[in-house]
Amino acid sequence: MFPVVVVHGGAGHIPKERSELSTGGVSSAARAGYLVLQGGGSSMDAVVEAVTQLENNPSFNAGCGSVLNIRGEVEMDAIVMDGKTLGSGAVSAVRNVANPVQLARLVMDKTSHVCLTADGASKFARSMGVPEVPMDSLITQYSRMRWEKNLAPDANPVECQMGKMGTVGAVAVDGEGNVACATSTGGMLNKMEGRVGDTPCIGSGGYADNQAGAVSTTGHGETIMKVTLARHILFHMEQGQSAEAASDLGLAYMKSRVGGLGGVVTVDPQGNWAARFSSLQMAWAAVQKDTLHRGLYAGEHFTQSIHEPH
Repeated sequence: MFPVVVVHGGAGHIPKERSELSTGGVSSAARAGYLVLQGGGSSMDAVVEAVTQLENNPSFNAGCGSVLNIRGEVEMDAIVMDGKTLGSGAVSAVRNVANPVQLARLVMDKTSHVCLTADGASKFARSMGVPEVPMDSLITQYSRMRWEKNLAPDANPVECQMGKMGTVGAVAVDGEGNVACATSTGGMLNKMEGRVGDTPCIGSGGYADNQAGAVSTTGHGETIMKVTLARHILFHMEQGQSAEAASDLGLAYMKSRVGGLGGVVTVDPQGNWAARFSSLQMAWAAVQKDTLHRGLYAGEHFTQSIHEPH
């Protein structure tokens, strides 16, 4: 068994001018998560660190860089899940927080609940000493431009959303064979106020169980929720399918049953991993045995020693 961290930066179509930002961002996040494992941290520590890095990167639809709702505001969702205990924490429709994934972990660690939403999540964040940040600090010029463009009557926010700035997520296996997942998003472009997608929903945006593995998902949230994609994939792994085969089966079922496209990163407790997607592209990266793996298109797979200059 070899510890591993696998991350994604969103599934869909990534414009050429943003592709290097996406692949560079997921590569850096995977390295950061792996360093946590090398330092003796848990799989949960590793996925939270990786996703925090992506939330702080304005190239992604999470944290700073989140897409805007119909009112031009940021509302974010996040989840974490610990495969050893099935402990989970999630937040939905949160504002004025730089790192929703860290708040989700606090929900798991400090409350008896699984998910807190909107004002209640904000009050909890204040009680935990989480700093409030101005909403403007989370809004990039790029996300505001896309919001304005999609106010047009003939715009299709679902098509425009896919992958241009992606939901982020990570899965990991640590040295003790424990698995964990984390997923974070700004949601759907020009969504209704209060809309919550798949990300904070256990079994949809992510799932982790030491008896099977861990999955983090990305794509069209409404279709992911209809098939509980993360849990669906782990069901196939419980039946003996590999991480890669189970991921493909889950994505194929979602496409055939509800017409949804998306992507996943998946691990099993032995450290076998997969990054699979039915969309045109998905930025992903993994680090295992001091080797960085990354890709953007189906079939694309580059490797590099993490000790090489980058």
